[in-house]
Amino acid sequence: MFIEFQGRKRNEPRETNGAQQIVAREPAPRGPAIDPELRDWLDLKSSLHEALLERLNLAVIDKIEEGELKRQIGGLISQLLTQQRRVLEPARLQQLVDELIFEVTGLGPLEPLLSDPTINDILVNSYDKVYVERFGVLEKTSVQFRDEPHLLRIIDKIVSAIGRRIDESQPWVDARLADGSRVNAIIRPCAVDGPALSIRKFSRNPLTLDRLVEHGALTDHAADILRGLVRARLNVLISGGTGSGKTTLLNAMSAYIDHHERVVTIEDAAELQLQQDHVVRLETRPASTEGTGAIVQRDLVRNALRMRPDRIIVGEVRGTECFDMLQAMNTGHDGSMTTVHANTARDALGRLEQMVTMLGADIPARTIRGQIASAIHVIVQLSRLSDGSRKVVSISEIAGMENDVVTLQDIFVFRRTGKTEKGEVLGETYFTGVRPKFFDAFEAAGLNTKGLLLNERGKIE
Repeated sequence: MFIEFQGRKRNEPRETNGAQQIVAREPAPRGPAIDPELRDWLDLKSSLHEALLERLNLAVIDKIEEGELKRQIGGLISQLLTQQRRVLEPARLQQLVDELIFEVTGLGPLEPLLSDPTINDILVNSYDKVYVERFGVLEKTSVQFRDEPHLLRIIDKIVSAIGRRIDESQPWVDARLADGSRVNAIIRPCAVDGPALSIRKFSRNPLTLDRLVEHGALTDHAADILRGLVRARLNVLISGGTGSGKTTLLNAMSAYIDHHERVVTIEDAAELQLQQDHVVRLETRPASTEGTGAIVQRDLVRNALRMRPDRIIVGEVRGTECFDMLQAMNTGHDGSMTTVHANTARDALGRLEQMVTMLGADIPARTIRGQIASAIHVIVQLSRLSDGSRKVVSISEIAGMENDVVTLQDIFVFRRTGKTEKGEVLGETYFTGVRPKFFDAFEAAGLNTKGLLLNERGKIE
């Protein structure tokens, strides 16, 4: 198959899949100028990109094998360079071909970052400032867009692919790439310094509990406890700050759900990768451009209750769906799990109570707390430490109510003991000395609880 040439006129608008084209404002003054050599390279790439778009039939490009596409575009670029009387070394020419293929078929300068398996997050602060998170640590990259309109064009490419728009009347958007990666984009006037783009990459190979143990996120003993919580069908709340690994841990724990159980998952953006056969995945939907048709998590949780689920998993509770999730946990859907943004287990309880009050109903605080205490059995607290590592810092059991307060009992606690010369956080995980009540559920499920907790010093080794 060969690329067909469309012969489009230079000023003829290109199709945008029904999405409104972004109109760039004059960019605000920026910092130091781009290196002249880099500027020349970006200008060359921009002019060739425009020339390619005038000649290529984009409708057939996706059907062409990668090697053949490189050969054809490479030949076309060589012709264009000859016309411009530009000569490049073979390695530089190949780099130019690769980058232009990224521009035509992908997301331009972001493509190498998207294909790098060591990168978790891509954070574009402006067209000339691109950061990544690698192994929990932020670092600035050498990646740059040519200018603000170039970055806007890439954002438009992302949002138009899913039939959404971003413009001054709706200056931000949540989206998802074809591989499942989550995207948030925001433009002027809300983004004062120009468009910003955040991409949370989707992991094709989700981490298991064993791998998390290898990475130091938790101990063998803690991993055994988490396996037992799932197998004994206890309701679990995973709590942690942004980027602490909540979804990763939820996904790892879900591997121990029995394959005969029917599981319904509910997420704003589908990230969970359950390996069981009997799984139904539900996803929210934003409002249309007319402001209608939104489907929120509460709608999906209530619908899930009519689907005969054995377990319900909500990727993250953020609002009034918390009430329905607690109701589900209290009405026979044992083994359900969810996550919440909170810095401590105690804060997580407060967040749940706050979400229920968002209903606007006059429900007494004691009643809400009673619902929480009876619905959730265990809170697993995660934290991203100062060295970028993620750690299970506590596993706490909800012991019931005392007066008007939900009582918590820590079972495991991670205690920081210092740092290495390289800044790595040192610490140890301790058993607090209390036999958890959920061991009764473990034993009722036929699980062996011997050796799970402590040695003679109360320290897990």
